[in-house]
Amino acid sequence: MSITTKQTLIAFAVGLACTSGFAAQAEGSTATSASAESPHHYGFGTNVGPEELKQFVSPLPDGRGLPKGSGTVMQGEKLYTQQCLACHGANLEGGIGDRLIGGRGTLAAKSGPPVKTVESYWPYSTTLFDYVKRAMPFTSPNSLSNDEVYALTAYILYKANIVPQDANMNQDTLAKVKMPNRDGFKPADR
Repeated sequence: MSITTKQTLIAFAVGLACTSGFAAQAEGSTATSASAESPHHYGFGTNVGPEELKQFVSPLPDGRGLPKGSGTVMQGEKLYTQQCLACHGANLEGGIGDRLIGGRGTLAAKSGPPVKTVESYWPYSTTLFDYVKRAMPFTSPNSLSNDEVYALTAYILYKANIVPQDANMNQDTLAKVKMPNRDGFKPADR
């Protein structure tokens, strides 16, 4: 089950349980006490604990929230060949999956369509980790270990000429990577 589907089902179950409790309370029925005693009154959802939530990683741009682990460019190259090449191409040029590198400067170019890639569009390297961790590989999302995601991230950033070949990505080094288009975004006025 995909993460989005799981989150949707959990949100639906929580909403349904809350709604049914309020409806019973409004009607003055005794169902309120039954639903308060059993949060699974309708059979939806489960109690979600720290272990289940541990799999969901959503790091901030400054690296807060990144899990422990590490990976090198060379480890990432091997993993890329095994897990990513079929969709993203031998040279990260895309195919069934999106193109990952190239396109620098195309977002602001007056001619031609923009080429949105990790290299040209994404302002923070932590976003790359987050996306790969949650959504890849396409056939089995959220199946890669943190070390594997760090390694793939290192490899993609290396191929995009953002980090050197001897780069080792981890929760400390990844957030320090300055992406080529980091300054291409303006903060929202809030």
